[in-house]
Amino acid sequence: MRDHRINTLAKNLITYSVNLQKGEKVLIENFGLQKELVKALVKEAYAAGGYPFVLLKDHSIMRQQYMEASEEQMELIAKHEGDLMKQMDAYIGLRAGDNINELSDVPSEKMALYEKTIFGMHRNIRIKETKWCVLRYPSASMAQLANMSTEAFEDFYFDVCTLDYGKMNNAMDALQSLMDRTDKVRLTGPGTDLTFSIKDIPSVKCAGNYNIPDGEVFTAPVKDSVNGTISYNTPSPYQGFTFENVKLTFKDGKIVEATANDSERINKIFDTDEGSRYIGEFAIGVNPFIQHPMKDILFDEKIDGSFHFTPGQSYEEAYNGNESNIHWDMVMIQRSDYGGGEIYFDDVLIRKDGIFVLPELEILNPENLK
Repeated sequence: MRDHRINTLAKNLITYSVNLQKGEKVLIENFGLQKELVKALVKEAYAAGGYPFVLLKDHSIMRQQYMEASEEQMELIAKHEGDLMKQMDAYIGLRAGDNINELSDVPSEKMALYEKTIFGMHRNIRIKETKWCVLRYPSASMAQLANMSTEAFEDFYFDVCTLDYGKMNNAMDALQSLMDRTDKVRLTGPGTDLTFSIKDIPSVKCAGNYNIPDGEVFTAPVKDSVNGTISYNTPSPYQGFTFENVKLTFKDGKIVEATANDSERINKIFDTDEGSRYIGEFAIGVNPFIQHPMKDILFDEKIDGSFHFTPGQSYEEAYNGNESNIHWDMVMIQRSDYGGGEIYFDDVLIRKDGIFVLPELEILNPENLK
């Protein structure tokens, strides 16, 4: 796809998302060989006075490699890529591809090795030591998942990815402040009644710095405070398989029951390690252009009127003590067209059916962010 909007997106990524400065090194890691944006990013990195480095990958090749990879080999790959990452000041991860299920038949024990080694390197080096941003790139397969024509999806993509994130960042101040003052949270909806505490755990605004598209404010629950049941109402791809009708029951923070369209498979994931059955993130999604799930978590977790409740590793910025080799953003939409639902902070209703009802938060409703 040749589009002048690619140049705008590349400039925003380099100058805003990772804020590349003169003399800084940026690693551009491209899954799916999307040459036009990679070339535009290289050009913008040089224009900013930086030094671009490029790493090209393909999911079908990764699948072939991971099918029989040993732990020693995975650790060596992680060390090789980690040594490169340690030399970078910034990272842009461009994810694209023709098949979201390309890794679906890689054995679960091999995917667990990947999470432990290669993704573990990203968690420990890239996330902690670089200015980073991860994004998707439009393709015919993504358009198909979104039930849109390719051209209409490209228009949607650039609306989402080039909106005024500076404006969104300012609009998030009130929600961040409220979350920082909150102790008890209650989430309700069809098949869902969940309570937990976020007391003394910082909240973090996400407005175009770490993900494109973006639009969430996240924190984490106190690790052992989660009780109740949640029924997620969006498809959730993970490790190459799309889970649906996921229902989790918690007692004192731990997932004690998990069912889905493949309950055996989902429980194997939650048995990856001790932290896999505890929650590492709670986030509220506010992107006004993203209305429906498309089986791509970078989009789905930002859906207007949604929240995600994430089993696994917590982020350092909102750390609740949970350590895990998984981090699985699972989404529930609370708008009325998805069955409705409420968010309460300290017994005060803050959002109903996806619409913020507190006057100081109305600035985050979709009509005010577009």
